[in-house]
Formats: sequence, structure tokens, C-alpha cells
Amino acid sequence: MYEQIARNKRRAAIYVFLFFVVWLGIGALVGWIAAGASGSSGGTSYGGTPAPTQTTTHYAGAVIAGMVIAGLLALAGIAFSLRGGSRLVLAVSGARPADPHQYQQLHDIVEALAIGDGLPKPAVYVIDDPSPNAFATGTSPNRAAITATTGLLEVMNREELEGVLSHEMSHIKNYDVRLVLIVTTLIGLAGLLASVVWRSAFYMRPRGRDAGQVMLVVFAAGLLLGLVAVIFGPLIQLALSRRREELADVSGVELSRNPAGLISALRKLEQSDKPFAKFNHATAAMCIDDPLQHHEGWLHRLFDTHPPIAERIAILERIAQGQSV
Repeated sequence: MYEQIARNKRRAAIYVFLFFVVWLGIGALVGWIAAGASGSSGGTSYGGTPAPTQTTTHYAGAVIAGMVIAGLLALAGIAFSLRGGSRLVLAVSGARPADPHQYQQLHDIVEALAIGDGLPKPAVYVIDDPSPNAFATGTSPNRAAITATTGLLEVMNREELEGVLSHEMSHIKNYDVRLVLIVTTLIGLAGLLASVVWRSAFYMRPRGRDAGQVMLVVFAAGLLLGLVAVIFGPLIQLALSRRREELADVSGVELSRNPAGLISALRKLEQSDKPFAKFNHATAAMCIDDPLQHHEGWLHRLFDTHPPIAERIAILERIAQGQSV
């Protein structure tokens, strides 16, 4: 188990690094397109033909400048996710601190699990939403939060709720929450920048002989950022999330010592058809179950952030029977 978790952490760090490289690639491509569109050679040889060395220098300078700008934007996104990303996730999902008296059982279970895992007690939040779900967020065990919907608290008994919360505590212990938060922030930043660029393209009215070149660079930047937000980012998020959910199930059972509770909870989640109103594709990876779909067909499964619940239950049932996974 510990070898699997360590291997998964290394793999996740590689995926985040690759995502950063994708951002650098965007900057390089935009710089190269800008250099080509400008038509500037930085100097000419006999007959007005661009000097090869100067042309190469011009392209190299534009590519490097693009990579620096894209890298700084990615680093700014990572820094924001580490400093305030979890607060933003809680805010946009409508989470509020769980009153210790009104939600005493929730606080008691979280505290008992934290003590059992040797971790500080995370902050506890609730979301007023009939869809049964839960998620953890934060940047470390010292700065983490566990959130449950009111729908989850209504349908789960104590044993099942303990199973769900042990799953979320495992995400915190394994630092899954930090990695998912960083990747989610970078996807959101790419989408935001793509939206800003496309809106600018519609309202821009560049004039002069360079107008077409400016628009070409703007459209290229919008297209590349859109690809990151819609394709490359989600693919990396999928690579991070699917295996981590199964590991969190297994390590959560190791914490609670009771696979039956999580198995029963997953079965109830599988039967639920209530949508999670305030979540989207970027933040769905944080939930114990994908709040957007229930794995109806093979096409859906290609884009699911979670493995099918039936597969997760099968793994837990093998653990309950004393089999290795």
C-alpha cells in the first residue's frame, strides 16, 4: 500500500511538471507565431533579403519571451492555488463552516479519524445541496478542509459517513488535495485567459498594416489556451484522479478498519441521480463521486474523473474478504 501511494505521488508530480511544460509550449508557439507575423528580420543582407542569423535571433527571442510570459502565468496560478485556491473552491461551492452543535456527529467523526491518522483536525464545512457528496481541499494536512453536503448527511448512517470521511482524510494525508488544487487552478486559469483573449478578439479594431498580424497572434493564443482548458488540462486531471480515487478508498478503509461502511456508502452514491448544483468539470475531480455523471457508457467513461463505482466496490469487497488488491 505505501509503495503504491509513494509511486502515485511521484507520478502525480510528473504530471504537474508536464502540465507546466505544456504552458511553456503555448508561450513558445505564440512567440513563434508572433515573430512570423511581424515579418521583422532585425536586419537585411544585400538586396533587402533578411539576414539568416538575424532572422534566427529574432525568432529565438520571440519564442523565449513567450515561454517566459507563459511560465510566469503558470507559476502565478500555482502560487495562487497554494495561497488561496482552497478558499476559492469553498466559496464558489457555497460551503459554510459546519456548526459544531448542529453537526456534532460530523465533527466527532472527522476528529476521531484525524486522531487515528495522526493528523490535525481539518476545518469542517457543509454545503446546502440535496446531492450526496463530499470533498477535501487544502494545500497540506495543516491547512485542509473537509466538506459534506446536507444531502450526504441525510442519507448516510454513521458507519457510512465514517467511510466517506475516511476516504477524504486519505486524500489529505496523501497530499492529493494539493496536486488536484494546482491542476484545477491551472485549468481554470487557461479557461479564463482563453475567454479574455477571445472576447478581446471580437472587440479589437487594430488599424494599420500590422492589423492582420495582431489578430493572427490573438487568435492563436486563444486557440492554444482553449486547447489546454478543454483537452490537455482535463486529460492530465484524469490521469491524476482515477487511480487516486481507488487508492483513497483502500487507504480510507485502512484508517477506518471497516470496508463495509464505505462499500455501503458507495452503493448509495451510485443510486443517487441528484445533480450537484454548484460544481463543474474543473472541480468535479475533488468529490468522492463524480457529481456530473454516473458512468452510463464507454464514451462517458473516457472523460470521467473517477473510476466506475462498481469497480471501486469490487476492490473493497476483495479487501473485506481478505484478498490482496
